[in-house]
Amino acid sequence: MSEAIARELMAQRFRSYLPVVIDLETGGFNAQTDAVLEIAAVTLTMDPDGNLLPDATYAYHIHPFEGANVEQSALDFTGINLDDPLRRQVALSESEALGEIFRPIRKSLKAHGCSRAILVGHNAAFDHGFLNAAANRCNVKRNPFHPFSSFDTATLAGFVYGQTVLARACRAAGIEFDNKAAHSARYDTERTAELFCAMVNRYKDLGGWRLAQREQALDGGDD
Repeated sequence: MSEAIARELMAQRFRSYLPVVIDLETGGFNAQTDAVLEIAAVTLTMDPDGNLLPDATYAYHIHPFEGANVEQSALDFTGINLDDPLRRQVALSESEALGEIFRPIRKSLKAHGCSRAILVGHNAAFDHGFLNAAANRCNVKRNPFHPFSSFDTATLAGFVYGQTVLARACRAAGIEFDNKAAHSARYDTERTAELFCAMVNRYKDLGGWRLAQREQALDGGDD
């Protein structure tokens, strides 16, 4: 029964959208020409009390697509070594990585009774642009994500905590952050997921979501 309650709460909370946290490490700033080098996703779930929680993490190294640009400054920033033997061994093609990321997201959509995933990211427009460009390059027929809507934790954290930098926002929320581990897609995604959940749950605990539900009930819940 509790799982059924949590499923219903999640479907109601974000208008049948399922928030999924995404982070990509790339070879530059141009989504059309620059390589995606790492991708990570954290699916979210909800407990019977309506608290949002991280669920599962999926993370992959990616071989640059043919003809992709990779700026040395981007490698210096992320610390990614394209010539590392272990990385070469485990890295997937862009198409393979998207398949591995999208498959559990589709399962989570079904499990939570949601119609579509909505991207959560820190400076979400960047990740969203690269994700859409990669999906287009790979001719993905069923991209589970909404094509343009997203939740940006930089904006939300600026509003809630007065901080827009991920490390500072996490610390303001009481979340440990290791600067040495930052700029790995897996690490940044997991911290961003914790931050997003903390903000959503704080709003609920302060009574904001209950007030919003009451106001929507009064106006009939129309879009």
